[in-house]
Amino acid sequence: MTQFTTTSRPRRWLSLLLWVVVLGCLLGAAAYWWLLVENDESQDWLVEPLRYGDIEQSVAATGTLEPKNYVEVGAQVSGQIKHLMVEEGEVVKKGQLLAEIDASVFELNVQTAEAGLENLKAQLTQQEAELELEMLRLKRNEGLYARKAISEDALFESRTNVKILKAKITAQKAEIKANAAALEADKVSLGYTRIYAPIDGTIASIDVREGQTLNATNSAPTVLQISDLSVMTLRAEVSEADVPKLRRGMDVKFATLGNPNRYRWSTVRQILPTPEEVNDVVLYQVLVDVANDNGRLMDSMTTKVFFVEGAASHVLVAPVAAIRNGRNGAFARVAGANGVERVPVELGVQSRTHAEIRSGLDEGALLITGSQQKQTTTEARSMTGNDRPGPPGGGMGGGMGGRRGG
Repeated sequence: MTQFTTTSRPRRWLSLLLWVVVLGCLLGAAAYWWLLVENDESQDWLVEPLRYGDIEQSVAATGTLEPKNYVEVGAQVSGQIKHLMVEEGEVVKKGQLLAEIDASVFELNVQTAEAGLENLKAQLTQQEAELELEMLRLKRNEGLYARKAISEDALFESRTNVKILKAKITAQKAEIKANAAALEADKVSLGYTRIYAPIDGTIASIDVREGQTLNATNSAPTVLQISDLSVMTLRAEVSEADVPKLRRGMDVKFATLGNPNRYRWSTVRQILPTPEEVNDVVLYQVLVDVANDNGRLMDSMTTKVFFVEGAASHVLVAPVAAIRNGRNGAFARVAGANGVERVPVELGVQSRTHAEIRSGLDEGALLITGSQQKQTTTEARSMTGNDRPGPPGGGMGGGMGGRRGG
């Protein structure tokens, strides 16, 4: 037992010493390699002078345009479309006549209701005359009864006839009121046969044709749609990873696919709280209102959208390839007289490809963005298929660009 313990201790110390030697060799090799790379790169640096420029940090998304205010005009009564007064694309004003439905049946209903109401009013006049006569009889019978000229039953009958007539008149007045309301309803239905524009706008679509019969028994069929194209809403889809970066009132720029170099500016109106899942990707809808003064924006146009987190104009802009993050903060690799120099810098607005240099460097400083040898090796690998190109690192964001214009 003692002999085993004595021989195992040197082996344990020997193993520990071996690991220390291996670790030291690895650290030495890493340091030598780093120095070698620095020396090798010093012979074929890719340098870029620090210049002034504009930079923008943004979240990219896609979106679709739609009118902010539109109305689907429906028919509230059934019948055949008699006339259509407008065409698609026509600009209309509020209150303008758009279409007419055959009103023959509704006109007859109004005439019938008017005749019935007149009949009830005539009956009321007759009952009021009868009541006047019965009240005279009651007054006379009350005098005769006081002189004992008629029986008490005759007086009671007169009083009862007056009460009955008064009740009939009250019921007749109620019936007249109900029939008058029914007449107004028939007139309203008759008015529904003429369809007017509820808002100013453009006829976006027409869903019926002249001669077509509409059935509005269970639901109001859509006749046409009017869209107010003076203000459009951009409905952008933003991934759940980027939504926390957005806020109401944030600057937004966008361009349509038909005019990709012409950007328009606006601000975020609303971020809808309920997401949609498309191909296992959670997307939130962000609404942006846009003035459409020249009428160039149309419904369902596809757009590329940039939500601007920050922007700066006429500042020192450096490629991110020249910037490193160290233990004490960011620094830039600069080509100097003594080789590669690490210059601490303060960064400002950062995009995917560039960063604003707020302090630490002056204009014209030669920034080291890479090595010509490494670039040649990468290009060779790409040609042989060993190194496939991919998206640049970092989060989604816009590149260099101008600050929001007027």
